[in-house]
Amino acid sequence: MAEVQIRRYEDEDEEDVKDLFTLGMSEHVPSSCLHVLKQPHVQMLLACVFCALLASSKSFLLPILAVTLLLAAGRQGVNYVFSRYIQTSLSLDLKNIRQSYLEKPNSCFWVAESQGRVVGMVACLPAEKSKGCLELKRMSVKHFHRGQGIAKALCLTVSDFAREQGYPAVVLYTSIVQIAAQKLYEHVGYKKVREFVVPELIAKIMNFTLIEYRLDLQPCQEN
Repeated sequence: MAEVQIRRYEDEDEEDVKDLFTLGMSEHVPSSCLHVLKQPHVQMLLACVFCALLASSKSFLLPILAVTLLLAAGRQGVNYVFSRYIQTSLSLDLKNIRQSYLEKPNSCFWVAESQGRVVGMVACLPAEKSKGCLELKRMSVKHFHRGQGIAKALCLTVSDFAREQGYPAVVLYTSIVQIAAQKLYEHVGYKKVREFVVPELIAKIMNFTLIEYRLDLQPCQEN
């Protein structure tokens, strides 16, 4: 951590931040595909297709080919979900980071810099779904810089900022496949609030679950 500096986002960081976000999200495609394959209804579908084609064709070639095509289609579906999320994010809050996070009250965006390069990032803004709380967003650390305490330092940067702004709690959302992120958040004090499936159809088919975490900084005052 001695070589890593956490500082506020600057305009010249834009390209590095967008690349970091895109690569970080793309890393979750393989684990998401594995998550889909573990779903009972997906396993049942593959087994039914295999058995039905095996019984009708009396050959292993056709059912194996059909299952392979279904697996390929499933991976394409997962790729589509992540690609669309990436593009949507790049066209919304990440399109103009300064405007989204630095020019609005109670919001901020930080980067972790090592040897002149951006290796991590995190942001926060007032939560829309948890009124009165701050929401941690866009947490990501480059693959080869993980395990050095950078992500923990970024989390603490957000919680310190929240305290300074007088917020009672910080909330965040992460996916069921981001196991390392879940362990990190729980290690720094976040508590799991709930799990819910993303409402979009393809996400329901994938049973793609999000987890809401909350870090209480001080007792909430009664109205």
